[in-house]
Amino acid sequence: MSAVVYPLNIRSARELAAALDRLGADPRSNAYLQPKRCVRHFFIKQADFRAAAYMKQEMLARGGDAAVAKHVIDGKVQHSDVLLMGTDGQLSAFLQKMEAMDCWGLREVRDALAEALRGAPTWVLPLPGGRELRLGGETKIMGILNLTDDSFHAASRVKSLDDLLERAAVMLRDGADVLDLGAESTRPGSKPLPEKEELARLIPAVKALRAAFPNAVISADTYKGNAALAAAEAGADIINDVGGFGFDPAMLPCAVRSELPYVLSHIKGTPEHMQDAPAYDDLLGELHLYFREKIEEAERAGLPRERLILDPGLGFGKRAQDNLLILKEIESLGVFGRPILVGYSRKKFTGTLGDENEAGTWDARLTSATAISALVEGRVQLTRVHDVRENRRALLTAQAIREAF
Repeated sequence: MSAVVYPLNIRSARELAAALDRLGADPRSNAYLQPKRCVRHFFIKQADFRAAAYMKQEMLARGGDAAVAKHVIDGKVQHSDVLLMGTDGQLSAFLQKMEAMDCWGLREVRDALAEALRGAPTWVLPLPGGRELRLGGETKIMGILNLTDDSFHAASRVKSLDDLLERAAVMLRDGADVLDLGAESTRPGSKPLPEKEELARLIPAVKALRAAFPNAVISADTYKGNAALAAAEAGADIINDVGGFGFDPAMLPCAVRSELPYVLSHIKGTPEHMQDAPAYDDLLGELHLYFREKIEEAERAGLPRERLILDPGLGFGKRAQDNLLILKEIESLGVFGRPILVGYSRKKFTGTLGDENEAGTWDARLTSATAISALVEGRVQLTRVHDVRENRRALLTAQAIREAF
C-alpha cells in the first residue's frame, strides 16, 4: 500500500491546534509546537555590517538563518540589509541573546523585532458617548458615502439628505460597521475644494446621520483641520485624513483637540498630481519610514498612538504593482501595533489584471470584492468599500475558507 503524504496549510495557531486535535495528539503538545509552527521572515534595512554578521551567526546557532550582503564577511561594505528567517521559538531565543548586545545598533534592532513579534492584538477605540469600536480578528467594513458630484464612482454620489439616510440605512443593514462621509473628491486629478463648500456639504450630513442613527460609527473623510473639528462637534466619531496631516497645518492640532480616532494615511503627492508617473526605489521601506516619522510627529503634538489607524493609501500615488505589493505585504505594517485600514474598492488596478482589452468592461464590484477581500480578510482590520453587501459576503467566504479545518 502506498503511503499517503500531502502538504497542509497551517498558518495560524488555531489551525495547528485543530490539526493536533484531529490526529489525537496530547493537548499539552500544542504549547510546545506553536513556536515551531512556521518560519517567519523579517527584513532589516541597512544594519551595521558587524551587526549583520552577528545576526547571521546567532540565527544559524539556533537553527534559523539570515541573508546578508555578500561583502559583509570581508568588511568591504559598511552597511547591509538583513533578511532574518526563523520560527517564533528561534527568534525569541535570538532576542534573549541580544539582550546583552547594545553595540552596532543592535539595541534598536532588538526593540523593533520584539515589537514585530508581538502579533496582532485586539484594539478598543473609545468613541463619543461612551461607545467604542472594537477591531481585531475578522475584518470590518467602512461603507463609502460620497457627498460630491465628481467622485470617480458615479453611483456612490449622494443626491440629497434623504438619499443619504436611505443609503446609510441600506449599508448598515448590509453589514457596514462604519459609515465614511466625504465631501471632497480625492480621485486622481481632482482639484481642491474650498473649505466653505466642504463644510456646507459635510456638516449637515454628519448631523443628519447622527440624528437618524445615534449608535452608528461615523467617519469624516477630510484633510482640512477646521472641517475635521467641525465634523467632530457635529457628531463624527473618526477623522479619516488622506493627507496624513500634511495638506493642512491645522489638521494635526485639530485632530488632537477632537479627541477622536484618526486615520493616518500614506500619499505621495497630492490628489491632483499623485498619479503623474509615481515611482519608488523601495516602496515598503518608504512606507515604514513614513509611518514611523508620522507617528512620532503625532505623539509629539499630543495625538497618542492609541488613537491611530494606519492606511497605506492604495491608489494614492501608487502604480498597480505598488498596490499589489502593499496588499501582499500588508501584515508588515503590524510592527506599528495599530489597526490597518485599506481602501481597495473599485480601484483601477483591480480591473487591469489579465486581458488589457477587457479593462473597460470588468465588473468592478465583483473583482474588488472577490479578489481583494481574499487577501485582506483577517490581515487588516478595516476595509473601505462602495459595495457593502458584496464585500461582506466575500469577506465571510474568505473567513470561512481561512478557518476551515
